[in-house]
Amino acid sequence: MVEEIGGGVTTLAPGDRVVLGWRSPCGACRWCRRGDSRRCRTPPGVRDRLHLADGRSVTQTLQLGTFATRTVVHSAAAICTPDGLPPEQACLIGCSVATGVGSVLNTAGVWEGARVAVIGCGAVGLSVVQGARLAGASEIYALDLEERKLSAAEQFGATHRGPGEKLDFVFDVVGLPETVAQGLDMLGHAGTLVYIGLPRPGASAAVDLQQLFDRRLRVVVSHGGDHVPALDFPQLFQWAGEGKLDLAGMVTKRIGLGDVAQAFDDLEAGDVIRSVILF
Repeated sequence: MVEEIGGGVTTLAPGDRVVLGWRSPCGACRWCRRGDSRRCRTPPGVRDRLHLADGRSVTQTLQLGTFATRTVVHSAAAICTPDGLPPEQACLIGCSVATGVGSVLNTAGVWEGARVAVIGCGAVGLSVVQGARLAGASEIYALDLEERKLSAAEQFGATHRGPGEKLDFVFDVVGLPETVAQGLDMLGHAGTLVYIGLPRPGASAAVDLQQLFDRRLRVVVSHGGDHVPALDFPQLFQWAGEGKLDLAGMVTKRIGLGDVAQAFDDLEAGDVIRSVILF
């Protein structure tokens, strides 16, 4: 079920398939009111339904829930998928693909012919690579400690391995102080570092202000690719259907709910791009 604004509930028809998005704009905050819904930080949720014995609410992860066979979400979070797109591929759009591609197209605004690097080539990084390819980047540098991830990056569109020089954009998907410094060093005049990786609590990075000033560098933060599900998911579905966006190649394994623990081990070991749970 999907809950409408005001408390009404819409039940999807049998056979309808949707991808759930966690960055749906609220439509009421100062950012939404000024027409900049990509900056909204208060995605709408549903009414609290479950409570602990002491009265505290049991909330859903990212307003959606996870590892669940059923959930109740706000209507803005449920985007119907087109016929013909397998659900184990479509589901990737709800997180890693929207984050990576959106970081390129929404957050950074990469232009045709730009020179780009991606630090960290897991599922989000590979989606950045695909986004850069879609944007028409002339050079895409892939950086990772794992050989197999570099090979995967080349399959998805990377043109070079290792660091580049005087680049227009560097996407830091790792989010460590060391990768921030590395990304800034690779930028050319008026280049942009796009920070995607989640920081560890208390982490900080030293920035050479003279470098920042002399080269007119920018640092921007991508929050899930600043995507809006209702606007961006249909376009991603279309690109997947046209073969411009490779979702099938990102599904390494199809697993059952009982295989989740092993799937996390595989992910940490770098053995998979994504394992998808089939209920």
